Amino acid sequence: MHEPVSQRGGMSRRAVLAAAVTAGTTATATAASSGAAALPTGPAAAHATGSARWFTDPARAVRPKFRWWWPDGLVDPDEVAREIDQIADAGFGGAEIAAVHHSIRDKSLLDTAHHGWGSRPWREGVEAALRRAVRRGLTVDLTLGPSWPAAVPGVTPDDEAAARELAHGHTTLTPGATYRGPVPAPVHAAASGVRTQRLLAVQAARVETAHSTRKETGLDPDSVRDLTDTVTDGALTWTAPADGEWVLISYWQRGSGQQPESGPHSAPAAFVVDHLSAAGTTAVTDYWERHILTGSLRRLLKAAGGAFFEDSVELESEGLVWTERLPEAFERRTGRPLLPFLPALVLDDSDQVFAFEAQLTRQIRHDFWATVSDLFNRHHVGALRNWAHSLGMALRAQPYGLQTDAIATAAILDIAEGESLGFKNLDDYRCLAGGRDMAGRTVLSCEAGAYNGSAYSTTWDRVLRTMGGAYAAGVNQTVLHGFSYATALEAQWPGFAAFSPYNGAPGYGESWGPRQPTWRHAADLAGYLGRVHAVLQAGTARADVAVFRQTGYTATGIGASWFTSTGVPLGWTHQFLSGPLLDLPNATVAGGRLAPDGPAYKALFVEGDFFHGSTPTLALADARKILGYVEAGLPVVLLGAFDQALTPGVPAAGETERLRDVLARLLALPNVVRVTEKPAVGDALAALGVAPDVRHAAPSTLLNAHRVTADADYYYLVNGKHAETVKPPVAAIDHDVTLRRTRGRDAVPYLLDPWTGTAVRVGRYTRDGQDVTLRVALRPGQTLVVALGRPGLFGDRHGNRPYALSSEADEVLFTARGLAVRAGTAGTYRTRLSQGRTVTTTLPAVPGPIEPGRWRVEVEDWRPGDGPTRTERVRRTLTLDTLRPWSALAELEDCAGVGRYRTTVTLPGDWSSAHGALLELGQVSDTFRVTVNGTDTGPADRLDPVVDVGPLLRRGTNTIEIEVATPLVNRLRVSRPEVFGGLTRQEYGLVGPVRLVPYAQKTV
Repeated sequence: MHEPVSQRGGMSRRAVLAAAVTAGTTATATAASSGAAALPTGPAAAHATGSARWFTDPARAVRPKFRWWWPDGLVDPDEVAREIDQIADAGFGGAEIAAVHHSIRDKSLLDTAHHGWGSRPWREGVEAALRRAVRRGLTVDLTLGPSWPAAVPGVTPDDEAAARELAHGHTTLTPGATYRGPVPAPVHAAASGVRTQRLLAVQAARVETAHSTRKETGLDPDSVRDLTDTVTDGALTWTAPADGEWVLISYWQRGSGQQPESGPHSAPAAFVVDHLSAAGTTAVTDYWERHILTGSLRRLLKAAGGAFFEDSVELESEGLVWTERLPEAFERRTGRPLLPFLPALVLDDSDQVFAFEAQLTRQIRHDFWATVSDLFNRHHVGALRNWAHSLGMALRAQPYGLQTDAIATAAILDIAEGESLGFKNLDDYRCLAGGRDMAGRTVLSCEAGAYNGSAYSTTWDRVLRTMGGAYAAGVNQTVLHGFSYATALEAQWPGFAAFSPYNGAPGYGESWGPRQPTWRHAADLAGYLGRVHAVLQAGTARADVAVFRQTGYTATGIGASWFTSTGVPLGWTHQFLSGPLLDLPNATVAGGRLAPDGPAYKALFVEGDFFHGSTPTLALADARKILGYVEAGLPVVLLGAFDQALTPGVPAAGETERLRDVLARLLALPNVVRVTEKPAVGDALAALGVAPDVRHAAPSTLLNAHRVTADADYYYLVNGKHAETVKPPVAAIDHDVTLRRTRGRDAVPYLLDPWTGTAVRVGRYTRDGQDVTLRVALRPGQTLVVALGRPGLFGDRHGNRPYALSSEADEVLFTARGLAVRAGTAGTYRTRLSQGRTVTTTLPAVPGPIEPGRWRVEVEDWRPGDGPTRTERVRRTLTLDTLRPWSALAELEDCAGVGRYRTTVTLPGDWSSAHGALLELGQVSDTFRVTVNGTDTGPADRLDPVVDVGPLLRRGTNTIEIEVATPLVNRLRVSRPEVFGGLTRQEYGLVGPVRLVPYAQKTV
């Protein structure tokens, strides 16, 4: 298994190689430069070292990465090395080099003959990136070709290795009419550069209006006739029978002529390869082996290379995606010839043209796309993964875009990846998570932050809200979209951006980096994301229920009926499995759990195929495996008429009867419940004794993910929603949550703060057997990590000290001095302890909330300088009696940059060590840092901008400074109005209300 960083402690293989590659650098020095990368990592290491270092200072391998956009090979090695340093200094873990330049209108400026993708300057840039990555402990990923889909120079559209399509032509004949003439030409002309097309077949079929749909012409399957042998010199003569209207259909094999996005990227131009054949993949690997992989590059890849990457499979064709050997692959898989079924398969610009009877049509299309899926997984994904491994690399890919089984592909990939732009909701991620976890892999990646029309206006809180739910659905690596190389011809301030302008508009996503004012706080974000990743890559994932999906698509937004709508709001978690996953070594049952050493599903849920009218279908082989699981003790719930189930593909003789016989045996077993209505699913699970690991009394927007290590249960909790577009917005939550512990009889709960890296024992909770119940209060998008582990796991000294079961105080918390209570008003508070006794604590008088009345504001206004990468910083100073957004202030309405707000507050003379205060910032955009009396308070939660400043306050006068950094769009609206002028001014700065809310605190 590919392991970029050791999961077992000690130096990683990569760190040792890095030391060997970097001249004059010892292994020890290399490890030190990598931050925590070469230290023991993960919860197992925390157990060994008695600390939470793996969480406090997460390894480079788990930190977020950037999609790093280059204008092909027009890069300078020194600038490349500087940008690696910028990424490393900001606390990120690596980058993916991608040739993307949609913003450049005049492609001739790119000089592809000398500076194209794969050229010598491009290779020198890649080597410069890898050399500096070795020194900084980062990893560098590489796309398999320029832009996307996978393509390489030297392949022409007519080559065997090029992407193929099946085009069709047709003509209609009235009863008894005779056709004389050329074989009907394709309805769409071939793409530019395609010079040959070969006739595959000509057929005739009778029109059957009873089988027609709104978009498809119905045909009688029994009437299909093969006329191919009657074709002479490209023409045929055929007379239609007198028993109805007939159609002649021709099928033509040819190259699709597709090139990678926004090309050309090379000379000669690259063409997309056939993703379904060995020839297509060999074209990619041969090009790398012969033209790119020098000896030095091979060594550098082994030291600092991470993964080869392939974007979503966006094969474009006005016909049907094809490969030369598809007919024989179909017959091997199904035992039937493909040609008689072709009428029900051909496409016209993605739309079906003809159809047979509905059930048969569904079954034919299932068999066809299952065959395509097999070819894609075997010849493309599997072959590329094996080749990547031979170079010490992994394969990361977005396995969707075709109608293939993405769940199965996720199990083959080293790293499957989804995307926040194309995925419609969290179930799209749960599909990939099922493949990952059943295959025993660790990482599910996400291309994050590609928002349409949001270049230079993206806020970090938007990214955090997007990722909050994705993490709950199984994501545990973030590849941010993106980091643009500094400059290119045509680029204007603030530098080259891959997607901005895009068709004259602002374009997709963001160009993060030093050009952004918020970059000064980027390390806070990198630390937060890295800590979340560290937790969610620890141990193994757990999910309550496996949902069996007969059609393994993703990026569809189609969920799991009861679980998506009702179960998740009650705490349930689920993942999706497809048929090929049942063949994996982990697909066993023990102790009533499916995949007990992995996700350990407590039950299997099977429902009708949402992609085909919710028809209850099940392959005979899958039904037999599920029967075996049930006999081994796995609970199963079926929704729908599975006593009358059909095969998903065209059945063999007697296959439907054999399927129903297996299902009858399955339905007769006591640990199987069949329901006919979605609301009954929850009761069926309860009847089987199945309950979720996370529970709360009422439906909530709380989402969760559960990981289990040898030492602890880790629960990631977020106040999020199933899809970003769902309305109304998420509201704040505050309610009890019960968590099930699976590790350690004496486990106690800890709160792990991903913003600060601290791990503290929870002061107030209750225990009931394996259950721990605590209060959870989260603002929209806000996250929380709870660990249930042994006392002292994170180096705390509280051991088995008593904790609070309940208290009249606002809060009960463990401090360095022990268990303490905190309240916002004076009084005597009773606290019931876990030992059974009740203690009282008297807190002194507490001042009321203080809202500062005057602010001195110093603004660093960022403006275009004398070059596309140069920024002029103009300083402005003003005094505000009332906080208002910059857009509401005449002096600042078009400003973007950094603002520093300073004020003073006076605390009374009786202020003592028993007092403290929370600083509530209210509305603040975008990133911020707080300083109190000259001391930086450290990173703070961007989605809950409240900072505990208690230890830094003193009686008398206190100085508070809040530094706020903004996006750039307000300035770009006026400096580049032709692109950004149509956007609305954003409300930048500190808007508030800002309040200092005192409290009193004492040890009980």
